[in-house]
Amino acid sequence: MDLLDFDPTPLYFDDPLAPEVEGLLQIAADRYAEDQAEPYLMRAYFLAPHQLTVLVAVYRYFYYRHCLAEARLTAQRAMDEAARRLGFPQDWRDLTDQLLGSGVHRSMGLVRFYLMALKAHAYLDLRASELAEGCAKLEKLVTLDPMDRMGGRALLAVARARLPDIASMDAG
Repeated sequence: MDLLDFDPTPLYFDDPLAPEVEGLLQIAADRYAEDQAEPYLMRAYFLAPHQLTVLVAVYRYFYYRHCLAEARLTAQRAMDEAARRLGFPQDWRDLTDQLLGSGVHRSMGLVRFYLMALKAHAYLDLRASELAEGCAKLEKLVTLDPMDRMGGRALLAVARARLPDIASMDAG
């Protein structure tokens, strides 16, 4: 996916943007290479904090700028917003197959978005050396996605392989 492409078409939700917000995202995309995108993204966020397209744009910006703590916070906000829209519990640990199924009846695309945000958040946990938390999220993802359409299994295997290393460092 192109970093500068903030077009909502390839995303998993249908959420029309206000013209002012869309304009701000376009300016941010145009100014990304000059390292001048952040003020426009933040203005778009303040105008539309529940807009998923805005959250994705902010997440991508922070992720690709290696501001991983900010990307992690944004991934959490995206999960919270998707959970609210789907009627999911705010805590991902409380999500069940039954709730996931009811979410699919509301919006399969939004369920995929939620699961992708969960995976992104787990990955950022791993990058922050919070391996147990990242693994727990990936285990939940794999449980909810037994066909592995989100690709959580491989990431979970890599994370689990690192857990003994971290445990031995903590013990020493």
